[in-house]
Amino acid sequence: MMPTIGYGALLIAFVVAVFTTIAAFLSGRWKSLSLYESTERGSRALFLLASLSIFAMEYLLVGRDFSIKYVASYTSTTLPLFYTISALWAGQSGSLLFWAWLISFFTIIVLRQNRTKNRSQMPYAIGVLSFVAVFFFLLLAFVANPFERLAVPAQEGMGMNPMLINPGMVFHPPTTYLGYVGFTIPFAFALAALMTGRLDGQWITTTRRWTILSWIFLTIGNLFGAYWAYVELGWGGYWAWDPVENAGILPWLTATAFLHSVMIQEKRGMLKIWNMVLIVLTYALTIFGTFITRSGIISSVHSFGVSNLGPMFIAFLVILLLISFYLLVQRRSLLRSSHELDSLISKESTFLYNNLLLTGLAFAIFWGTIFPMISEAVRGVKITVGPPFFNQVAVPIGLALLLLTGMCPLVSWRKATSQNIRRHFIAPLAIATISAVIFIANGIRSVYTLLSLTLSAFVFCTILIEFIRGTHTRARMRSENHLQALWRLVLLNKRRYGGYVIHIGVIMVIVGITGSSVFKQEKIATLVPGESFTIGSYQLTYRNLDSVREKGHGVVAAHLAVDKNGKALGELVPQKHFYQNKEATTEVDIFTSLKEDLYVILAGYDQEEKATFKALINPLVSWLWYGGFVMVLGGLLAIGPEKQKKLKKLKRARSGQPFIPEEAALN
Repeated sequence: MMPTIGYGALLIAFVVAVFTTIAAFLSGRWKSLSLYESTERGSRALFLLASLSIFAMEYLLVGRDFSIKYVASYTSTTLPLFYTISALWAGQSGSLLFWAWLISFFTIIVLRQNRTKNRSQMPYAIGVLSFVAVFFFLLLAFVANPFERLAVPAQEGMGMNPMLINPGMVFHPPTTYLGYVGFTIPFAFALAALMTGRLDGQWITTTRRWTILSWIFLTIGNLFGAYWAYVELGWGGYWAWDPVENAGILPWLTATAFLHSVMIQEKRGMLKIWNMVLIVLTYALTIFGTFITRSGIISSVHSFGVSNLGPMFIAFLVILLLISFYLLVQRRSLLRSSHELDSLISKESTFLYNNLLLTGLAFAIFWGTIFPMISEAVRGVKITVGPPFFNQVAVPIGLALLLLTGMCPLVSWRKATSQNIRRHFIAPLAIATISAVIFIANGIRSVYTLLSLTLSAFVFCTILIEFIRGTHTRARMRSENHLQALWRLVLLNKRRYGGYVIHIGVIMVIVGITGSSVFKQEKIATLVPGESFTIGSYQLTYRNLDSVREKGHGVVAAHLAVDKNGKALGELVPQKHFYQNKEATTEVDIFTSLKEDLYVILAGYDQEEKATFKALINPLVSWLWYGGFVMVLGGLLAIGPEKQKKLKKLKRARSGQPFIPEEAALN
């Protein structure tokens, strides 16, 4: 019964999505209120149908109905409920169902947010969102049916891939999907602006929070993915430039460029075409990412394997790009900049250089990712591009971006004068110089390492000066103490200071990457119980090996006592897990501190309890995770409403004047 309900809901949802798409575009073209109301009802029906289908799928998963192919493929009676629920996005069709539900859910939110706003653009925006929904419900209804039945019901499910049995499985895919699907909203409004000719920047204002929120979710998704790889794969790293990892970072880079460049359009009326191109590319790269993950054309530990969905995603991507760039060409005369760049040394120019570097890095990563496909198509041999290529490109570009991050707050709009440069750059440059001397005195000789740490100090100093200068000025002008002044300064300028907090997080991430990449120590030792080995300031003593049977799998665990500088820290227990008819997995154990991680792997053992261990010291790696957390906090601060707008609403209410949003006034 439930499979019939779930699949029936998908079929009806496909029909409703087609109707809603047609009704939305016609309501915009004919300016028909009744058709637009039908569009709204269609969108609500689509959300309810998608929710019904999701509920049916989860009901079948939790109930372990092994007559359904998807349930039998990704669950078992021994799989904990925590992971059984998350099996919804463990496979191809289930993750597509979740994606389609997110689109319908976000559409409902957009409708609610714009009930009295953007009347000219809303039909077209909803039309684009519905068109995207048509594609996903088409796949679910006719190509990748999650409710497909087995000819003979299975007695037991295959269970989840052991590497997926990790909390990362619960959090990484959905946060990544939230970021991917979230970028559909600014993309839809950008196309709506092109279709209506309303290219005054209103679409940017409408979607600013959506863009930042999607960026936040994609940031969280990438961090969860990196941490998952760090603790689960047993190799001591967190980023291998895998094609699917690259697919997650590509839209993040172009979205970051977009969030910087729209500030120039809002402030100076420049880069209008470029901003359109960036948001189109960002959304296109999210579809490219799904193609990489689902086509099986590129080998990856993160992909779903070979399927027939690849050509359909490529066709959908080509259609979206053709429509987008056709509209861009048609409206290019309306997208001319209001001003020109006045100086090569100005805030606008630093944003422009920032954009060039971010998109350049994105292109290099994109090229390295698709090169195996191109080489196979042209020469018949798949040539894999490895980490050395990506590192050679990413490191110098990353350092240049770090320099610009420090320069941008110090230069003024339009044109920076020599007096302005001298006044603002003296303190940060002095701090950077002192930092460089300290790093050299402590034995750092690598140029890239020295530049990374010195520029990090430079950027942090510039941000700190911005906070101090703003706080001091407000405290003097408003007669407030400095703590009050800082608090109110941030509340009144959330977007600006949220950006600064994000940059602090970026500095922490770069320091974490630098430390864990350059100063890593590694040692392999084979021991019998009672023997010890040292790595850095740590001594690890092998105590014993034991094996236990847990639900659904066997565990072999090695116990090591850990001392640091003669002081006992406790015990590490690296393990190997064995599943029936599946490859064994390695479960590492880690001592974590702000300074470094002690990372221990049980590499092998024999019947006489002789065991081989691989130990690594990863300096400053925790700065990567904490830095990501700070970036997310900064993003959340940046999307908060400005206190000034609240005060304007309050003043108007007290004066008896109705508050009319700028968007509504324009319409």
